[in-house]
Amino acid sequence: MKEILFRDYVASDLDALMVLWNQVVDAGSQPVYSLSEVVASCEKDVAVVAVSAQGEVVAVAVARAAHDQGWIVFFATHVDHRKQGIGDRLLAAVEQRLAPQGLTRISILVPDDQLNVGVLTRAGFKDKKHLRYFEREIPVRGKEMATLRELGGRILSRDLWGGIAGMVEEKDLLERRLVLPLSNTSMAEQFGVEAPRAIVLFGPPGTGKTTFAKAIASRLEWPFVEVFPSRLAGSPEGLAGGLREIFEKISELDNAVVFIDEVEEIASQRGGEPPSPTQGVTNELLKLIPAFRERPGKLLICATNFIRALDDAFLRHGRFDYVIPIGLPDAEARRSIWEKFIPESAGELDLSTLVEHSSGFSPADIEFAARQASQMAFEKAMQGGKHTGPAMSDYLDSIASTKTTVSAEVAEAFRQDIENLSRT
Repeated sequence: MKEILFRDYVASDLDALMVLWNQVVDAGSQPVYSLSEVVASCEKDVAVVAVSAQGEVVAVAVARAAHDQGWIVFFATHVDHRKQGIGDRLLAAVEQRLAPQGLTRISILVPDDQLNVGVLTRAGFKDKKHLRYFEREIPVRGKEMATLRELGGRILSRDLWGGIAGMVEEKDLLERRLVLPLSNTSMAEQFGVEAPRAIVLFGPPGTGKTTFAKAIASRLEWPFVEVFPSRLAGSPEGLAGGLREIFEKISELDNAVVFIDEVEEIASQRGGEPPSPTQGVTNELLKLIPAFRERPGKLLICATNFIRALDDAFLRHGRFDYVIPIGLPDAEARRSIWEKFIPESAGELDLSTLVEHSSGFSPADIEFAARQASQMAFEKAMQGGKHTGPAMSDYLDSIASTKTTVSAEVAEAFRQDIENLSRT
């Protein structure tokens, strides 16, 4: 898979900009803004380029701010790199650079004769009839950006949900239970459906719980704020006080997906003499969740590898709407993960065989096996072998030597936890 880097425009990108400009003109579409205006905006406003692994500029988006509105003054992708999803991510990069300026929407004027506007509608822009005027709301207002930065939060790319291949059952469940009611609150209320406020994702290590949490934020187009239990100890108020301060800050945001990974660190079973050091923070978290649930536009996602270690009161009804298992990737998901980490230099491969032999692998296991195969091929080449990429034998050898993260015992315990603790 080709890697694409997104960075700010620099003066040396002018030649590449001219190539993209000429491609647009040669296609018979006259840009709304003149070339001189576009070049001027590249120098003083916001301009982002997409760069291929070979260092070639393959796309550009140029924008300027006017009052509370951002305008895309030029947007083009090289003809050889279209239909690769570059445009969606490029527009997202521009939005991230415009949002701190306090803008409320981004707009683009498109010539009537321009046909390839699908990337705009996919990226959330709406076509204003008769004007060919596309507009998209910015999910975070300028006044909230300071709070978001203070929390270490960020606006994620809009394509993360679609980037999860396979795992159809899990995605379908999350779409129905979370995304639909949170995205359509008025209709949900008409049917008596209360939008969820908090969920738990549980499963063996490395199964993609964090990936799903980020994908949910991406799908909702809400800021993503991750709370790190290990960092709470650094607060002058201690663990419990640090947790309370973070949740108070989060309340200042209109919308947010709040993610706590390895939540068992701060919500473990209470009891014992003397009380455990984390008992106070567990008590604080149990008090914070009901207050968090009273604020609309927020979703708390807690993830754990060890759901049995959680305090009994933590999982009860009224605190968490759903307790959802996330297991090992299915065949389609494993295929997608292999494709992500196999370099273009690889020889002829039978992906179906790799998918079959990696049954029981976590996403992290597949990534390790793929990178190890590349390392094997590299070392052979450096020792005088053929200067080609990894071969099928390298991948099979790597798979055979990879110790899976999830043992048979852990997998069986997970199946029992699904039966006893899941709530979907």
